[in-house]
Amino acid sequence: MVSSETLITTLTSVAPPPPATTENFHSLPFPPSKLAYLIDSTKSFKHLLQIHASLLRHNLLDSNPILTFKLQRSYSSLKRLDYSLSLFNHTQTPPNVFSYSAIIHAHSAMNLHPQALSLYVQMLTNDVVPNAFTFSALLRGCPLKPGKAIHSQAVKLACMSDTYVITGLIDVYSKGGDAKSAHQLFDQMPEKNLVSLTAMINCCAKNGDVDGARLLFDGMEEGERDIVCWNVMIDGYTQQGRPNEALDLFREMLELNVKPFEVTLLAVLSACGQLGALESGRWVHSYVVNNGMRVNVQLGTALVDMYSKCGSLDEARTIFDMIEDKDVVAWNSMIYGYAINGFTEDSLRLFTTMCRRGVYPTDITFIGLLSACVHSGLVTEGWGYFRSMKDEYHIEPKIEHYGCMVNLLGRAGHLDEAYKLIKSMKINPDPVLWGTLLGACRLHGNTVLGERIAELLLSQNLADSGTYVLLSGMYAAAGNWDGAAKVRATMKDSGVQKEPGCSSIEVNNMVHEFLAGDMRHPKCKEIYAMLEEMNGWLEAHGYTPQTDIVLHDIGEIEKKRLLEVHSEKLAIAFGLISTQPGATIRIFNNLRMCLDCHSATMLISKIKGRKIVVRDRNRFHHFVDDISFPFSITHKHFCVHHLLIHTPSHSLSSPSPSLYDFQVIIPIEKLVRRSSSWFEAICFRGVLSMVVRSIGVFCVGGVV
Repeated sequence: MVSSETLITTLTSVAPPPPATTENFHSLPFPPSKLAYLIDSTKSFKHLLQIHASLLRHNLLDSNPILTFKLQRSYSSLKRLDYSLSLFNHTQTPPNVFSYSAIIHAHSAMNLHPQALSLYVQMLTNDVVPNAFTFSALLRGCPLKPGKAIHSQAVKLACMSDTYVITGLIDVYSKGGDAKSAHQLFDQMPEKNLVSLTAMINCCAKNGDVDGARLLFDGMEEGERDIVCWNVMIDGYTQQGRPNEALDLFREMLELNVKPFEVTLLAVLSACGQLGALESGRWVHSYVVNNGMRVNVQLGTALVDMYSKCGSLDEARTIFDMIEDKDVVAWNSMIYGYAINGFTEDSLRLFTTMCRRGVYPTDITFIGLLSACVHSGLVTEGWGYFRSMKDEYHIEPKIEHYGCMVNLLGRAGHLDEAYKLIKSMKINPDPVLWGTLLGACRLHGNTVLGERIAELLLSQNLADSGTYVLLSGMYAAAGNWDGAAKVRATMKDSGVQKEPGCSSIEVNNMVHEFLAGDMRHPKCKEIYAMLEEMNGWLEAHGYTPQTDIVLHDIGEIEKKRLLEVHSEKLAIAFGLISTQPGATIRIFNNLRMCLDCHSATMLISKIKGRKIVVRDRNRFHHFVDDISFPFSITHKHFCVHHLLIHTPSHSLSSPSPSLYDFQVIIPIEKLVRRSSSWFEAICFRGVLSMVVRSIGVFCVGGVV
């Protein structure tokens, strides 16, 4: 067979034809059928232009509509919609249904839905009757409102027997949140194929019915599922916050020798990040490398996000530096990764570098920057970034940005300022925003403002379990046990369930979950034996459980027992018996880490010489080298800009302090000048560690 290059060379070297006559076809070096093949097979825009020029020279565009149609479609396939549309508009022969369908499909494929709808209206105006292909092209990515109108037209023109039209409508209703209509269409289909089943699985998963999606998935024959179907189901679990099921399904897919695509790995890496499953994430990374897959910007960003959420910033930064042509999403992932791990200085510095490289920030960028400021208490800097969003970058703050600012101000004790900020918002505050301020009220003991916020949430029926828990805790901390009991009774009567604390740890690529006082694990006896041993270590080092955080009107012994079986401690105990000595223990907790677990974990890390990383709902806690970093300036025993140091009563110069009988407050300003670099100076240059060791004390303050 003659190659495309030879055909093009021959075609473009022919001398110009004489004036147009009906015999011009005989002067061509190839018949129209060969030209049609040449148009369909070329993958080069330059070659397509040469073919177009030759067709014009031989006056074939107007006399052969098939060649015109194929040329138009090839321009579209090469992403040159401008040439395709120009050819469509300037052809003397009126466009038929095939031309209209092709140009509509080209616009829909490039997410130009308003233009596609405009062409459809033009088609109807010119009395060209659409067919099933027209509707399936028009429905691709179509919004819900025009999609309903197209649905009625498809019914009117008897196109509802076409599987692709119905599948397109299912997709439209699914993305528009109308799962009920999508289900009705699916149930009415006389014959369901792989495409329609996949669309319905995706509909269920995206609209929160992951179990319904799994029923459809499991109902398919084993050989019937393709990689797209697996991707939809795995991503559905990931998007709905069920990463364990996502990883289990991924393993099942590998056991059936189904080769994952890049989209699969993106969903799996997201699941690993949600779980903090570093070993599984590393396995996916090694799979990418061993199979020769190119780490493009999408895959690289997913790896950066995963490593950051697993607390392995060195690996995250290594991948980030390897990504070529970084987009703003990649920069945002690294900035936010530094922020949630408490590396504020690195986060802010990276933002400066990004701007110097000419990358324009987005609203997500500022969520990372404000989060960094929250974790380090940089109120002035936080206000600066918040104001620059609108003034310098013309980005309107969203609810997430206000949430960061309220959290920043609240943790720093500026409760009235935070309250005024909420009241001045142009958008309606949500329960999460009010809950953030309510948590700050509990932290700083402002019962008056806390009650006002709780009453507002209750009156508007916006209160959730967190509202009741925070208000109850506020009363209990103030010794108002009657008020705390009343809140709990109201909570019970309302049927509101408190979210249980859950900690997970990954060992040998398997994630193990623990609840407080959990007895379900197969190694339950060994775990509780280690827990007793841990309590012995803590007692030998003079540690006293912080029973004041147990907000129940019970005795001290009962409070100690409750603290001993917190889910974080069970996970640490399992980690100690299941990993090699010296190995890092990584814990993921769905709630905020309590003060007692924080202090106990720091001491266990010191005793066993283990680095322990705990990721809770808000941030990471890194326990290593006798200290925890990054430090919090909003610990309830801290003064703002102070660190809490426990010292041994017998001697400040003792080389081996063991008893912690009284507290010393050391102002940070005495250690390093207050500025944007104080955080790095304390946490990463070892200034505090040096000061602490020089006076023989052990720091048990940290992030809460």
